[in-house]
Amino acid sequence: MLIVTNYWRSFPKSWTASTGLSGTSVSEVRTLADCMKYRDRQDAMFLISCDPKLLYQLAAAFSALPGRRRPLLSVDLVLRRPLRTIDHLTCSLKRLLLRRVDHHILFHKDVSGYEKYYGIPPEQCSFVPFKANLPPVQDPAVSSDGEYVLCYGRSQRDWDTFFEAMKLVQYPGVTSILSLPEKFAQRPDLLPNNVRLLEDENTEEAQVRILGRAKVVVLPILKSNIAASGLSIGLNAMALGKCVIGSEGPAFTGIFSDELLLVPAGDPAALAEMICRAWEDDELRRATAMRAHEYALKAGGRNELYQRVIDAAAVWYQRQPIPRGVQTLNEAE
Repeated sequence: MLIVTNYWRSFPKSWTASTGLSGTSVSEVRTLADCMKYRDRQDAMFLISCDPKLLYQLAAAFSALPGRRRPLLSVDLVLRRPLRTIDHLTCSLKRLLLRRVDHHILFHKDVSGYEKYYGIPPEQCSFVPFKANLPPVQDPAVSSDGEYVLCYGRSQRDWDTFFEAMKLVQYPGVTSILSLPEKFAQRPDLLPNNVRLLEDENTEEAQVRILGRAKVVVLPILKSNIAASGLSIGLNAMALGKCVIGSEGPAFTGIFSDELLLVPAGDPAALAEMICRAWEDDELRRATAMRAHEYALKAGGRNELYQRVIDAAAVWYQRQPIPRGVQTLNEAE
């Protein structure tokens, strides 16, 4: 089998799945024209990661050319809950195109929002654990101690809840200039008195520095979120041995157990209470951080993630219509 994918060049050129299926790959395809060069390959499978536009284009092309139809799978397809009128209008078109996508390999288990708004049922999805995007850090370099409560990253962050929670505690809080939404960046006076901004060069080294100095990492996610937003930063913090507080929702619920602390989304009082517990209870913070660090190490790096994706794709391919070798989301609950 030939996997045609837009993954980076490090995607294995030759691969063998846990099911025994093997083949080769062509990576770094970036456009529809790149993909269609392989439309006549009978053994081709298209695996599109983190590029909804290319995925929709391929879905439309295969719909228009049914004779050239090939298996089409998505990886880490990030969808948003439609909130505006234009979102609802485009959602109908996306639902139509997504019917042509055969399977979705996701980094979150809760796909109720995907099913409700985009018609993607759990049985059309496979869950694979994601990984930290920072190089693995071994003990004793990791530490659950630090100087501040950190809210980091941008995707679907609930800044209002974080700032309201910080008004209820006395600990120092920080965020990076790059993380902060424009409405707050233009009005720093809107920030609580105990929250300050850090310079962020938007490099891997800067992220390690900022996360490494945190005592507690807070990832408040909007209630409206239906995807794995916040998961990447969360795993990066875990890899550095940090205690993470996350919002209940697709990014964290059902994926982690005692590796991080969960609070209801959009609840400043609950978030403030958990920040206090994590800051003051050294045993709770360190034990949570230790389990988080172990989870991040077991998740491995890029090669391990690629293997999990290949395994899930192979299971779908060999056992259509419902994968049984790898857990579907219904079976994973």
